[in-house]
Amino acid sequence: MFCDQIRREAEAAPRAALPAVTAALWKAFAAGHVTEAEAEALSALIEARQALSAPKPGSATGPIGPDALQDRARSIRTGRNGSRPRTDASMERRRRWAASGRMPPAIAARFTLAEQAVLSLVAAETCRRKDCRLSVGGMAAIAGVSETTVRNAIREAAKLGLLTVEERQITGWRNDTNIVRIISAEWTNWLRLTRKRKAKTPDILPEGGGCKSANPTPTEVLTLWNSRPTEPPQKLPEGSGRPERRRAERNRAGG
Repeated sequence: MFCDQIRREAEAAPRAALPAVTAALWKAFAAGHVTEAEAEALSALIEARQALSAPKPGSATGPIGPDALQDRARSIRTGRNGSRPRTDASMERRRRWAASGRMPPAIAARFTLAEQAVLSLVAAETCRRKDCRLSVGGMAAIAGVSETTVRNAIREAAKLGLLTVEERQITGWRNDTNIVRIISAEWTNWLRLTRKRKAKTPDILPEGGGCKSANPTPTEVLTLWNSRPTEPPQKLPEGSGRPERRRAERNRAGG
């Protein structure tokens, strides 16, 4: 129900109202009313509306049909406009980075799975060297996303005040990689607590810990034909036995 309602709003809303539709989409996704696949499809549909250029003066104007929007969104998702194709390896890297736990849940709910992978990579570089200086292409290859997704994720996080981007211009035509720094107090505290938990967790449990040694239950199956042979009983030494037996032996001997 929420998916169909947001789709109708995205198809009928003017260009100026599309940001509000996007905000409603991710709010519904964070609340669990929209699945991840539906959120990606609706996001591509909204991006298609935003990417369509305004009609030129004097040209024929008219409402954009839903079929044209669906074709545009499908071309964005399938990568016919230059985006990175989806492969099993790229999807595995994307999901692994998104599930690495380097973002607080409240912040991660504002981004898609691909954008979470990019921002998790930024957080990993921040933990390693205090900032992220990877190139856009390198980040896209590591996280398994497209370069456009990398730029969109960083731009949206900068708009929300989560990080800053410092451009390094070498000459008028050459630029070095940007420096991305995390400035969100919630995010930095989360990363600090994560590092403390990893530092306190030992790799190997010390000897003599709080766990008891387990006594395994014997699982051998005993069979009668493979049992150990019975040993003959040992003979009692001479002079041992009951007193009545010794007295009878002396009487028979003539004593």
